[in-house]
Amino acid sequence: MRRTLAGIALAVTTMVALSFQIPLSLLVRSEARTQAVTAAEQRAAALAPVLALTTDSASLRQAAAGVDPDDRLAVHLPDGQSIGTGHAPASLLRRAQQEGESLARDVPGGWAYLQPVVLGGGRVAVIEEFVPAKELTRGVAVSWWVMAALAVGLVAGSVLVADRLAARVVRSSQHLSRAANALGGGDLDTRVEPMGPPELYEAGLAFNAMADRMVQLLATERELVADLSHRLRTPLTVLHLAAEQAATSADSERINAAVAALETELQAVIETARAPLAVRPAGPPAAGLPGGTHCSAAEVTARRAGFWAVLARQQNRPFELAVTSEPAPVALPEDELTAVIDALSGNVFRHTAPGTAFAVRLERSAQAVTLVVEDAGPGIADPDAALAR
Repeated sequence: MRRTLAGIALAVTTMVALSFQIPLSLLVRSEARTQAVTAAEQRAAALAPVLALTTDSASLRQAAAGVDPDDRLAVHLPDGQSIGTGHAPASLLRRAQQEGESLARDVPGGWAYLQPVVLGGGRVAVIEEFVPAKELTRGVAVSWWVMAALAVGLVAGSVLVADRLAARVVRSSQHLSRAANALGGGDLDTRVEPMGPPELYEAGLAFNAMADRMVQLLATERELVADLSHRLRTPLTVLHLAAEQAATSADSERINAAVAALETELQAVIETARAPLAVRPAGPPAAGLPGGTHCSAAEVTARRAGFWAVLARQQNRPFELAVTSEPAPVALPEDELTAVIDALSGNVFRHTAPGTAFAVRLERSAQAVTLVVEDAGPGIADPDAALAR
C-alpha cells in the first residue's frame, strides 16, 4: 500500500509540475527574446537622430560605439558605404530602403533589425542592429534549471509526505491484521491500540469491542453448558434412587416422572445448543424485566420439596421443610429456580448416606429471599475444589 500511494503521489505531482513548468518555460524563452528585441530596437532608434544630422563616417562610428559598445550596430548609407559589420542579406537591405519600413528577420547566427532613416534629397539610409542567438536566450537555461529543480523538489516532497502518511495507514492496518490473525488463532487476550486515520481508529475500537464480546459469549457458553450438564445429574440421580427402591406401582410412576424430566432437560439442552449466539442471554436475567422472568419462590420450593420428601422417606431421611407464608417473588423463571432446588437437593442424596437428615428452608427479609438446603452429613473436606468447575 505504501508503494501504491507513493506512486500515485509521484504521478499526480509530476503531471501538475509539468502542466505548470512547460508553459512557464515557453514564457521565459519568449520573454527573453522580447527583451533582447526591444533593446535592439531602442539602440537603433537612438542612432537615428545622429544619422539624420550627419553622414560623416567618423561621427557615425563614434555614435554607434556609444550606443552599442558591443559593435553590433551597423549603418548602411545610400551611397553603398557601410559603417560597422552588417549581417542582413542585401535583398533585405534593398527592401528596407525601397519600402521605407522597419524589418526584422532571423538571420544566420541570430536576429537582425533594420530601421530606415530618410535623409535629405529623398535618400534612405538603413540602421542595422544584430542580436546574436545567445542574446535571444540569455538566462533561459538558468531559469529552466531552477524551475526543474523546484519541480523535482516538489515531486520529492510530495512523495515523501505521501509515504509518511501511507506508513501511518499501513502500520495501523498491519497491527489490525496481526491482531485479527492472533484472535482467529485462539489468543482471546489480543487487543489493538486504536491508531491511524479516523476510519482505522474506529475499526480498532470495533475490533476490541468484538473481542470483548467474543470472550463474554464464550464464557457465557461455558457457564451455560456447565449448568445444563449439572441439571442433567438431578433426574439421573432420581432414576438411580428410584430404580433401587422400585417395588410398587408408585415407584414405577416416580421413575416415569423422572424419565420425563430427563427428556425435558435433554430437549432444553438441544434447543439451547441450537440457538444462535446472538439471541442467547449473555448473563443472568435482570430484575424487573418483563416476559415471564418472575416466579413465586414459595410455591416452587414447596412443590419441589414435596417431590424430594418422598425419596427422603424411602431412605429413612428425616426431612424438614420451612417455607415463608409471605409472597416471595424472585427475578428468575420457574424452570431456573426448579433446577436450583433440584440440584441442591440431589447433591444431598448423592453425597450423603441414606438416613442422613436434610432440610429445605425459604426465608424472606426486607431486601432478599433466601433459599437454604442443608444436611447433617460430615461436610465437604475441600470446599474450594468442590466449587471449581
